This record gives sequence, C-alpha cells and structure tokens, in this order.
Amino acid sequence: MLEELQERVTELEIRFSHQTQLLDELNEVLTDCNRRIDRLSQENQHLRATISTLSPVLEESPDE
Repeated sequence: MLEELQERVTELEIRFSHQTQLLDELNEVLTDCNRRIDRLSQENQHLRATISTLSPVLEESPDE
C-alpha cells in the first residue's frame, strides 16, 4: 500500500513538473505575442501618420 501511494505521489510530481514547464512555455509565447502586437500597433500608427501627411485633405463634395 505504501509503495502504491509513493508511485501515485511520484506520478503527480511528474505531472506537476510537466504542467509547470508548459505554463512557462505558454507564458513566453504570450509575452512574445504581446510584444509583436505592441510593435505592429506602433507601426500602424506611424503608417497612418505618414499616409495622412501624404494624402491631400479631403474636401466634402457639394453633393454631400
């Protein structure tokens, strides 16, 4: 009985270790995605600003 209990505890420790490693890996992926989103957002703002300076000011047509 004691041996069986020890095996179960060992199995739980192994599972816990794997889950901890997986959470660390997922956290790295999530952090990388957030960095990419921030960078893309900044690029988007920069491109919008550039486009707004290149395009003429749109005037409303008399029909509107």
